[in-house]
Amino acid sequence: MTNPLLSPSELPFGLPPFAAIEDTHYAEAVDAGLAEHLAEIQDIVGNPDPATFENTALAMERSGRLLQRAAAAFFTVVSADASDAIQDLETELAPRFAAHQDAVYLNRGLYERFAAIDTAGLDAESVRLVEEYLKEFRQSGIQLDDEGQEKLKGLNAELSRLGTEFGQRVKEAMKSAALLLDDAADLAGLPADDIASAAEAARVAGHEGKFLLTLIQPSNQPALAALENRDVRRRLYEASIARGSSGGSLDVQDLVKSMVRLRAEKATLLGFSNFAELVVDRQTAPDFEAVRSMLNRLAPAAVRNADTEATALAESAGHQLEAWDWAYYSAKVRRDRYAVDEQAIRPYFELDRVLVDGVFFAATSLYGITFHERPDLAGYHADVRVWEVRNADGSGLGLFLGDYYTRETKRGGAWMDSLVDQSDLLGARPVVINNLNISKPPAGEPTLLTLDEVRTLFHEFGHALHGLFSEVTYPRFSGTGVPRDFVEYPSQVNEMWIMWPEVLANYARHHATGEPLPQDVVDRLNESRLWGEGFATTEYLGAALLDLAWHVLDAGSVPQDALEFEAKALAAAGVAHTLIPPRYRTGYFQHIFAGDYYAAGYYSYIWSEVLDAETVDWFVEHGGLNRNNGDRFRAELLSRGNSRDPLESFRTLRGRDAQLEPLLKRRGLE
Repeated sequence: MTNPLLSPSELPFGLPPFAAIEDTHYAEAVDAGLAEHLAEIQDIVGNPDPATFENTALAMERSGRLLQRAAAAFFTVVSADASDAIQDLETELAPRFAAHQDAVYLNRGLYERFAAIDTAGLDAESVRLVEEYLKEFRQSGIQLDDEGQEKLKGLNAELSRLGTEFGQRVKEAMKSAALLLDDAADLAGLPADDIASAAEAARVAGHEGKFLLTLIQPSNQPALAALENRDVRRRLYEASIARGSSGGSLDVQDLVKSMVRLRAEKATLLGFSNFAELVVDRQTAPDFEAVRSMLNRLAPAAVRNADTEATALAESAGHQLEAWDWAYYSAKVRRDRYAVDEQAIRPYFELDRVLVDGVFFAATSLYGITFHERPDLAGYHADVRVWEVRNADGSGLGLFLGDYYTRETKRGGAWMDSLVDQSDLLGARPVVINNLNISKPPAGEPTLLTLDEVRTLFHEFGHALHGLFSEVTYPRFSGTGVPRDFVEYPSQVNEMWIMWPEVLANYARHHATGEPLPQDVVDRLNESRLWGEGFATTEYLGAALLDLAWHVLDAGSVPQDALEFEAKALAAAGVAHTLIPPRYRTGYFQHIFAGDYYAAGYYSYIWSEVLDAETVDWFVEHGGLNRNNGDRFRAELLSRGNSRDPLESFRTLRGRDAQLEPLLKRRGLE
């Protein structure tokens, strides 16, 4: 059979032909793509003509198409539906991808051609393209001598290997830590559909007649808010926070210590005091101290709010509170104070209704785009759905794929990926995908969401819009290819429409009766908005400050005991709350150790939220959900990618630099 990845896809918008792709095709296509890209690079370097924008920068942007096509399809499957064969291939290929990156950005001949480009007379996006390439060469170590470059290559290869192994262990640990229960009575308090999902999960795992509480990636598990049996809550909580740090083959502490040491060595080699400073040098934050200063400003107020919440919870419980009690009694206090029962409102949040009549409806109202499901187009798994997205004038915008259910072959959490990046240079329109991990009900039963899952659905679609609306010339700048401390901003803005009256009224309807969510419930939800913010902010800051603590170490200071270090780091940062573990503990902090995209960058969520809170205010000031606002947000920000300084895009929209006060107000930290 011909390998379908070796040629451009003939499917609409270049969607990979997943139905025709076999596991063995990925390795062959990646091999061919790596070789082809290196040959293209050599052609650029060996060009006897003087370096110009056209024969160097444009040639670079046009290169690597086969590799990009193969890698995009492969890593989508790695994240969302990885068989054992795919995981083995990931282990084999990860160091090769790292070595390839080094072969490109440590190529002195290539760097010298970029440095020789005369940018006079070029448009702003083209000038930025050259500048961004030169910056990446420098940040990648082009200035090092041969010995230094060889050392850097070794560090990068080993970090790639360790990050891959970390991600695979974490995925397996999350599966292994799922809590298997024999008796339905142990699930008292859970809604009937959650009990049915637990029974289905047990059946699929080979435990017919039992109940399996599967885990999500963060420390605190959704079932803790409903389970009446305190001992079951304890067991579920302890299984969650012990992942990756309780010994055995899935313990990741050895990997973490090695990665931290290697990252510190890499930072020193590149001329930085520590890895955190190296990372922040690439972001929108002015420097590492600005990041640390903001987090330190937020921490004391967050912990004070959390302590106030803890007092109320203890009064409600009537006994000493433990960490596994928090979510349960927090839900009880919310019911008692605000008459809000989040479990009772789940029947109003059916997945399809929330997606089509909520997420898609808000996007149509704002931007005029429409969604047309394409059952004729296949994803990599039967659960993947495909929509063609069209502009208001009927022209094709791109494809959106949704993969919403959890499965053993999928990593935890929720994310957006790009299968095809938009680029005017290449004539490419975007193909993007959202992944969530919602428990799948038995066949024929509705998929009812928690309010937090509704929020995740809107959040991830904000990333999808960032990719779909890209209107840039060069693929390097496309969509979400922005600094990581900016990438969460558009997705967080999209969360504002969850409770927007016109949107909520359109999707929040009882799945069986069609009745709308009662207005008095909506009012109480709004009144209870700040309840739980102390917990949420403290939990988040614990993870963000733990991330920085690991990445300010020098190579000689890496501790022997990772958990002891974690405890001391949280205490030193003022966020060591006995009842609130960090959102991610070291043993399953996939964001920062399964690869390096968020390493020393988990602060990005709250850094982006400063911009988000300002933008929500802007929308409200200008009338909220209307086409004028949507079209301006699309034109000035979502469409720009990294084709201009992202903060300039924000300033163009808002009319000034961002201020911290709207965020403080939102989180009750004034």
